[in-house]
Amino acid sequence: MAAPSRSPWTKSTNNLLLAFLVAAAWTTQEWLRGWVFSGWGWNGLGVALHGNWPLIQIAEFTGVAGLSFMVTFANVILVATVRRLILEARTRITRPHFDLTLTMAAIVGVLTFGLRASQVSPPTKPLRVAAVQSNVPQHQKFDPQFTSKIFDQFSRLSEIALRSNPPPDLLIWPESSMPGPVLTEPESYKFVMDLAASAESDLLLGTIDEENRDVYNAALLISDGGERVQVYRKLHLVPFGEYVPGRDRVPLLARIVGDQVPGDFTPGNEYTVFSLTNSDVQVAPLICFEDTIGELVRRFVLPTETNPGANLLVDITNDGWFLRSAGSHQHLANAVFRCVETRRPMVRAANTGVTCFVNEFGRLTQMLRDETGSTFTEGVLTGEVKVPTEHELTFYTRYGELFAKSCAVITLIAMIIMIVFRRTRRGGSPEQSPSDPNTPAAGD
Repeated sequence: MAAPSRSPWTKSTNNLLLAFLVAAAWTTQEWLRGWVFSGWGWNGLGVALHGNWPLIQIAEFTGVAGLSFMVTFANVILVATVRRLILEARTRITRPHFDLTLTMAAIVGVLTFGLRASQVSPPTKPLRVAAVQSNVPQHQKFDPQFTSKIFDQFSRLSEIALRSNPPPDLLIWPESSMPGPVLTEPESYKFVMDLAASAESDLLLGTIDEENRDVYNAALLISDGGERVQVYRKLHLVPFGEYVPGRDRVPLLARIVGDQVPGDFTPGNEYTVFSLTNSDVQVAPLICFEDTIGELVRRFVLPTETNPGANLLVDITNDGWFLRSAGSHQHLANAVFRCVETRRPMVRAANTGVTCFVNEFGRLTQMLRDETGSTFTEGVLTGEVKVPTEHELTFYTRYGELFAKSCAVITLIAMIIMIVFRRTRRGGSPEQSPSDPNTPAAGD
């Protein structure tokens, strides 16, 4: 066994460099997974910290990538420290563990920042919100024989929401809430517009939208008693859920998927921000898994020539596909980081799963549960959301995944250096030169 003075494990600088490179590489692969092949950044390593609100506040600078980096770095240092202690115990020669000390100091620094950040209270205004969770089974949503039942259900739950005192400024129904395309199917259109006409609240709901031969997963905001309708068409579709990649080029793949995805949705092309009747509130109408994608959400918050950018995030989702599994709560765990990254509150209205309110620090302020504590229930969540009135932009909102991209550059440079170093070592091995007098002549 090598003495600690000669072992690379006993040098703090070596361990810090190792932890830095491994953390950068891990962060890089998570970032690549988030956009390669249509993007699916579900459950990055940093998402495990979603419930530790002081630690996750650095996401306003780094996104979830910074948390994944921190977790990986700390674990590499922990392994290196254990290895060091074993070597030092055998040889009885010790050195200061600057690597562990600096890592612990960095974690304390992150915690301190998080605690201080949560004490900052920007100007806000209250918005009364009611979110409906209908709990319609997946097989009933588009079955014509359940149309009347669905209408009755939404009518009853919406009446409960609208009777609250004071009534909500915004009433939200979940993704694909109506059995038919609201803007093109007469029965669904009449039901929605009649309810909107009788309510003083703005109504935001999910529906199928059709134009020519294209079909979209869409959100509508209906205001002024049905006189004003705003439409957002989902930008980021779920592979094998809303479309089959390469359906036309790889027919076998479409046959394998079968009836689960009989046709493809068309992606939208605009980051539409809804303006409420309350003109101080601009809504980012996220649909389903769009609230798990930081790069997409920040685009709604960035100001444009015609809009100051969203100051409220609203996610309408189904999550019925998960049944009663942990999938719905994992979805929420990924979504809370969008609030920290952009410093915007979020309202989530689910068909079933988790309907809740999240503040700008990623903390759940209200959640819909039944008397047993289950979130898989029918009901209405009403409450007040504090919406920021100043459209300040975080570092992450301005620059996106800059931290993750920096890790990718560092990883690429490290790989190139390693390749060059290995080739140099191979090329520098002693070989006989043709000019060496000991080299045999040709033909000898």
